[in-house]
Amino acid sequence: MASINRRQFLSTAVVASSVSVLPDFGFSRDIKKTFQISCNQYSWITFYKRDGRDWFTNLDASLAEFASTGLKAYEPGLNNADEAKKLLPLLEKHNLVMPSVYVNSALHEAVEAEKSLQTVLAIAETVQQTKTKIIVTNPNPVKWGGPENKSDEQLAEQAKNLNKLGAELKKRGMTLAYHTHDVELRAAAREFHHMMLGTDPKNVSLCLDVHWVYRGSGNSQIALFDIVKLYGKRIVELHLRQSKGGVWQETFGDGDIDYKRLMHSLQGMGVRPNLVLEQCLEKTSPNTVNGVEAHKQDLEAAGKMFSDWLK
Repeated sequence: MASINRRQFLSTAVVASSVSVLPDFGFSRDIKKTFQISCNQYSWITFYKRDGRDWFTNLDASLAEFASTGLKAYEPGLNNADEAKKLLPLLEKHNLVMPSVYVNSALHEAVEAEKSLQTVLAIAETVQQTKTKIIVTNPNPVKWGGPENKSDEQLAEQAKNLNKLGAELKKRGMTLAYHTHDVELRAAAREFHHMMLGTDPKNVSLCLDVHWVYRGSGNSQIALFDIVKLYGKRIVELHLRQSKGGVWQETFGDGDIDYKRLMHSLQGMGVRPNLVLEQCLEKTSPNTVNGVEAHKQDLEAAGKMFSDWLK
């Protein structure tokens, strides 16, 4: 199976306390207490795809499998408010909470950006009733899989619109978390750094997708922890994935990335992010367990690794 990122899956889907930073972004004490280990739908999509199945064919049955692992918190990828409306009763049925949602956006061109902002805000208003507090977005590249980088003008436009979106979400009591894959780390990470430096921290936080930053910087923990030093105070969510020898593993645990060090670094900053498992498969990943068993193991391993945050 080719390594395809979640924005490509979403574009083709049928349906698609010790915290210092969180109070600045509108989190209530009750919401912080409900934070637990979440799991993104993208990891499940990759396991289903390997088995010749489609996560979206019967979302009710898919979420039943999700809940059978012991996971209680779900981070879906949503394309529009209608998808969110269809999802809400299924979450209630399977007793799942949704602290965060992931949405794509197109923000580097003015006309498309305005449409995108309206779509994201409509999704946000729909999921507010579930006490969702974090909206994660990864602005689209110029072309999926293409080599073209955004121009300085496009980066400036994107940062302006990202900041505008964050300000609008803040009015609604929600937090915008900027997310990257590897493409934003190209060309001296100019896109990534400008999205952080060209936006107001009060409006735009960071969803640190740990492995994409690691991979996008040439499998470098030095680069990963430099980013944590630079922007750690803005991290409100972590996407958790592990590899060995650069290859994504079936289950989360020890491997290339020192997650204990990451946890201690963030603890030293007084930061307690939302934790979202996203242990995905790629072509060279091992094939020894099914999706349900893999996610049971993920939940157990993450619970032990981040036990200090889950007390």
